[in-house]
Amino acid sequence: MKITIATRGSALALWQAEHVKARLLAVDPALEVDLLKIKTSGDQILDVPLAQVGGKGLFVKEIEEALLRNDADLAVHSMKDVPAELAPGLVLAATSTREDPHDALCCRPGTWRSLDELPHGARVGTSSLRRQCQLLARRPDLRIQMLRGNVPTRLRKLDEDEFDAIVLAAAGLTRLGLADRITQKLPADVCLPAVAQGVLGIETRAGDERTIALARAAIHDDDEAPRTIAERAFLARMGGSCQTPLAAHAYAGDRLMIVDAICGTPDGTRILRARVQGPPEHGEQLGRSAAEQLLEQGAAEIVAACTRT
Repeated sequence: MKITIATRGSALALWQAEHVKARLLAVDPALEVDLLKIKTSGDQILDVPLAQVGGKGLFVKEIEEALLRNDADLAVHSMKDVPAELAPGLVLAATSTREDPHDALCCRPGTWRSLDELPHGARVGTSSLRRQCQLLARRPDLRIQMLRGNVPTRLRKLDEDEFDAIVLAAAGLTRLGLADRITQKLPADVCLPAVAQGVLGIETRAGDERTIALARAAIHDDDEAPRTIAERAFLARMGGSCQTPLAAHAYAGDRLMIVDAICGTPDGTRILRARVQGPPEHGEQLGRSAAEQLLEQGAAEIVAACTRT
């Protein structure tokens, strides 16, 4: 049996695709597994903030089209890049164990050791309104500047003194063997992670039961899945996109699952917070409940205002 994996061409995307390839071969060594590299719109548009050109869906659009054309059998995604709604005809077949979900502050070696140590007016690079909102809530003096490109490109820009610090996902740095570049893992009460940050997802065509079964056998984590479901249910209920600073993180509590969520303004002057808890099997309901808490606090006004800008 031959399996074709659609993937972006960045170093991190290829690491993820190769990781899934290895897991598939561990399930069935007789498989023939090929990679199909696809350059997405998100990879090509690098001089404009994502919020202005369509959001994170730009990183999956062409890949989903390849699946629907039967050019590929499955796609490997960083789940934080996958919109709440998949293209019709496609399903999320499996989600992985979560790598470290935290955001990571990266400073040039030998300089500052934490977010609070950064000098007044420090230049901090990020392309995420979610990160921008929370960083400015903590440090209103920071100068947040747009940072796009793959992980090595972003680190190079830091090293070339375009920024005093940058913020990346700890998961991506760890997977690329670059965890030594992390200056500080930002606590969740300082910077709540993106929905499903650190989780890998496998997307396939609906009804392709053989590929779905292979994907589940290769990477699916039954314990992590309810947490990912909760976070994505929150995103779906909020109608969120890259235009609005939204975050949700689900984690195991004492026999229950806890979901923390926020909605804020890009300048960090207003952040609404919610926390719900309940049985993990009620993940979807918990995610929606967190969204309802925020909407009752006035989050709809923030979402509407961000969408208009």
